[in-house]
Amino acid sequence: MESVRAVLIDIDGVLTVSWRPLPGAVEALREVREAGFGVLLVTNTTSRTRASIAGTLAEAGFPVSAEDILTAPAATAAYLAEHHPGARCALLNSGDIAEDLDGVTVLEAGDTEAVPDVVLVGGAGPEFGYAALDRAFGHLRRGARLVAMHRNLYWRTAEGLRLDSGAFLAGLERAARVEAEITGKPARAFFASALARLGVGAQEAVMVGDDVESDVLAAQRAGVTGVLVRTGKFQPETLRAADGTPDHVIDSVADLPALLRGSAQQ
Repeated sequence: MESVRAVLIDIDGVLTVSWRPLPGAVEALREVREAGFGVLLVTNTTSRTRASIAGTLAEAGFPVSAEDILTAPAATAAYLAEHHPGARCALLNSGDIAEDLDGVTVLEAGDTEAVPDVVLVGGAGPEFGYAALDRAFGHLRRGARLVAMHRNLYWRTAEGLRLDSGAFLAGLERAARVEAEITGKPARAFFASALARLGVGAQEAVMVGDDVESDVLAAQRAGVTGVLVRTGKFQPETLRAADGTPDHVIDSVADLPALLRGSAQQ
């Protein structure tokens, strides 16, 4: 970590829970910035746009703007433009993310006549009922491609863990006998995009997250140093069952400045 110049940080479960700052998170982010590290907040959140996320974080005291955030929807727009240009997409998602899907043709939710080229899956919510999932299944059986913003099975809220779209995605894949193209974490392309925005190589960055698989081990497979925090969705049994070992495990993001200082001293 002696060569680290930039830090990728997940938001939900690392900096905030239900958009409320975790203890010491605001101060930690300020300290990391003041130490001269490049910072990019990377999130699979699909319920809000980058601008909305930045506004909420700034109100809570975090020194961030929309330019400091890379969301799964924004990465998805770039992915579709490259791999499925001009595709008509049937979007299954909870939240308004149209602003971050710039250039993507999204069919009207009530349009039952149009035939999509892509079934686009975001984050789960009340919209993931039987009728919507069965309609997506039908599109896939008729040849539509399946593109998903992430595979998260659950996330942490102030009320506890909540089921996410990864659980439904696995069912769609198995039922329709297709494999989803993933655009957010843990996709290697997502991390490559984040590094490119910061102008650093993989060996010059660390990734801080609460999801051992999608955040930390996925980053490590992309050559980025992984730091797991024991907040958010972290569970000891999940860490024990993981198919790899994080480079570092810290109690919370409040301990990140000390970790970076210690590495610099070494």
